[in-house]
Amino acid sequence: MKRGDAPLGPSVRLLKVGEAMRHVLADLLARGEARDPDLEGAIISVSEVRVSPDLRHATAFVMPVGGDEAAQAKVLKALNRVSKSLKGEVARRVNTKYAAELHFRLDESYAVGGKIDALLRDPRVARDLAEGG
Repeated sequence: MKRGDAPLGPSVRLLKVGEAMRHVLADLLARGEARDPDLEGAIISVSEVRVSPDLRHATAFVMPVGGDEAAQAKVLKALNRVSKSLKGEVARRVNTKYAAELHFRLDESYAVGGKIDALLRDPRVARDLAEGG
C-alpha cells in the first residue's frame, strides 16, 4: 500500500482500543459509577466504541434497555453530561497516551435488526423464500 492510500477500515490497534473502552464503559455503567440522577436505575447496553485514528475521540454506541424514545433521549443526554468524568476513568483503565473525548450516540442497529426480522416473518416473504429454496 502506498503511503497516501487509506486502509479499508480501522486498524487492528483501533479495534482493540475500542473494544477495551467498550468493556470499561459497560463495567462503569453497570456499577452505576456515572453519577447522574437520570442514569439511576437505567440499564444501558454498550454495543460498540469507535475510536478516531489519533485516539483523541471515541464514539460509544449505546442502547438504554426499556423505555420509550423520550426516555432513551434523556439517558443519552445524561451520558453526554457525565462524559468528562467517564473519560478520566476510561483513560486510567485503558492506559492510552491520550484521554479520548467520549461522545455517546444511540445504536440504531437494534431498530434496523427488528425491521429486518419483521420483514422475514411476513407471510408473503416467507412464501417467496420457500418457493425460491
